[in-house]
Amino acid sequence: MNSTPPILEHASLEPVSDQDAYLLGELATDALCEAARARRDRAWGEILTFSPKVFLPITNLCRNRCDYCSFRRSPGDPGEWTMSPVEIRAWLRRAREQGCVEALFCLGDTPETGFREYHALLRSWGHERTVDYLRWAAEEALAAGLLPHTNAGILCRDDMIALRPVNVSLGLMLENVSDRLCEKGMPHHRAPDKRPAKRTQMTREAGELHIPFTSGLLIGIGESVEERVDTILAIRRLHREYGHIGEVIVQNFRSHPDTPMGFASEPTPDELAATIALARLILDDDVSVQAPPNLNPASTATLIRSGINDFGGISPVSPDYINPQHPWPYLGRLREGCEAEGFRLEPRLPVYPSHLDAPGFVDASLRPRIDQLRTELATP
Repeated sequence: MNSTPPILEHASLEPVSDQDAYLLGELATDALCEAARARRDRAWGEILTFSPKVFLPITNLCRNRCDYCSFRRSPGDPGEWTMSPVEIRAWLRRAREQGCVEALFCLGDTPETGFREYHALLRSWGHERTVDYLRWAAEEALAAGLLPHTNAGILCRDDMIALRPVNVSLGLMLENVSDRLCEKGMPHHRAPDKRPAKRTQMTREAGELHIPFTSGLLIGIGESVEERVDTILAIRRLHREYGHIGEVIVQNFRSHPDTPMGFASEPTPDELAATIALARLILDDDVSVQAPPNLNPASTATLIRSGINDFGGISPVSPDYINPQHPWPYLGRLREGCEAEGFRLEPRLPVYPSHLDAPGFVDASLRPRIDQLRTELATP
């Protein structure tokens, strides 16, 4: 006799309704993961992917103060860093020599609006705004043989229009759509750019502009299971309207001693597995679900069994500047872990075939570099 709940039988075949998504959140993790694996295997087969990247933290200056973040700095703080043009060129050259295909540009939110010193530094390099510097850096990446992906926090429509011709994709973690997490005493209270309405608006505008986009949720910062489901559903609605979400990251909070949440409890492996499974069961099949392997070095099998099809960017040349105490996995070891679960690990581009093959999602000027790297990755 089949004891699988009907809702999971349905979820293992296709995305559930909004109402049933909340019911999934009440089910046991093992059952969720079994259904998520079935959905993943049907949609993505026996290949797990990663993007060989270089991580370029253009600046760690940020006007937000999230209670869990160890990355952001203010001018004069120990560890403050803005990459110079010379440094950017050197890292791009090194990355290409090491076989990277992606240049990930990451930085704090709108630093020129909060720090005069940074604005003056930009001007000394011939740039009025951060987006101008980002466009220059992306052009340098393309010239070096890499494909840029930019996660610069909140960008306005005009900024995204400026970056679209020199980026194959953009990204912004939605993190969570709960306004409660922005209230006093909660982790986003001192982070004006973490307001859900702002982040949802940018994600929507990226869709209107036909920009391939990365989104994601951060778990373990005080949210409920229901708020996690709210966030996944919000991403699904945006993707169904515009078709632009290429991947959704399920990222687990890891504590950093020098932050207000330095002693907060981290989400358990069971919570992470259940959230990955929920993402796979709620999101449409063409959306990739990933989780960072460096934040879960002992849990490769758990990530795979929970329903991921991608490990995100992994760098052979640069650390994870957001979580520097968690190094990237050795690819050989990660490959062995995948093979033990019956999967092949393969590199990919920082834009998915669903957007490469759809008209209007990638600027025509980027096609020669895309085709070159596509051929390179396909060559044994």
